[in-house]
Amino acid sequence: MPEFTLGIEEEFQTIDPESRDLRSHMSEIVEGGKVVLQEQVKAEMHQSVVEVGTTICHNITEAREQVTHLRRMVIELADKVGLKIAAAGTHPFSRWQDQPITPDARYDKIVEELQEAARSNLVFGMHVHIGLENRDLGVYVMNTLRYFLPHLFALSTNSPFWEGRETGYKSFRTKVFERFPRTGIPEHFGSASEYDEYIALLVKTGCIDNGKKIWWDLRLHPFFDTIEYRICDMPLRVDETVAIAAVMQALVAKIYKLKSQNLNFRLYRKVLINENKWRAARYGLDGKMIDFGKETEVPTRELILELLDFVDDVLDELGSRHEVEYIHTMLAMGTGADRQLKVFRETNDLKKVVDFIVGETSYGL
Repeated sequence: MPEFTLGIEEEFQTIDPESRDLRSHMSEIVEGGKVVLQEQVKAEMHQSVVEVGTTICHNITEAREQVTHLRRMVIELADKVGLKIAAAGTHPFSRWQDQPITPDARYDKIVEELQEAARSNLVFGMHVHIGLENRDLGVYVMNTLRYFLPHLFALSTNSPFWEGRETGYKSFRTKVFERFPRTGIPEHFGSASEYDEYIALLVKTGCIDNGKKIWWDLRLHPFFDTIEYRICDMPLRVDETVAIAAVMQALVAKIYKLKSQNLNFRLYRKVLINENKWRAARYGLDGKMIDFGKETEVPTRELILELLDFVDDVLDELGSRHEVEYIHTMLAMGTGADRQLKVFRETNDLKKVVDFIVGETSYGL
């Protein structure tokens, strides 16, 4: 079995410790971070966002070491400039209208094109890259993985609040991001050449200037031989990030293993998968999703357990059994959204929710 390397990117909020509101770090964290982290830390469109990313990791143990180190370092960098770091898909009460955009030609172009959709996109996600042997294999794997995206998304849901309101969603982040074009569950493609022809057509017709402006929940990266998962909210704890990434890697390995045995996993249409994605956004782990094979609703937690059974036979070869087993802990304690809502219902204070998020962000470091 190939190595299936990993790369993990996390987007963090920079918080004023007094007001608990988002606050611009004015590149202080990024510039200070480049001394020790080089290109592993960078600014994002809004000045209150900081992103860190691992290098290529050869296994989940190495990924855990890097994710933990990067979180620790960005928290230390924030402390030095009087800020706190928070990991969640949205801020509980901060208004996007109050957050300045980072001066950058690339961001200026996006704002010019997408206008209010871009300015209001004050959301935070976790992206995971899994390395593959070639792009044709990547398209094959991407087609199959689409079915499992709502399962992974449900585990990550961590954005129940928006601009001071309880939204009723476990992930409102995805509803905000859907305002962008070329988002959501991807289509099915017959080959890498068909996928590349689609990108070329969009470039030729002026829809995009490069393939990175395809913002699907899962994409074959336009420049690297990786599958990139983009559907997840930013998890609270490093343990949650690592566990979800481990399952993502295991799914790729499992699909590869089935293909090498001339076995296929049934492909489902985008319109059906979207039904499960909506349920995951609305209810997280507490709802039901559709088992399309049985044509019936099944509790989401049961489907997560079925997913763990599905990948079980590749975990030891990947060396990721310990990390994947943490999913059982996540099922027991609830998602980040569940835990945020619990704090809010106990305190009726969104500032206390921010304090909780900040505390969880450094948990286990």
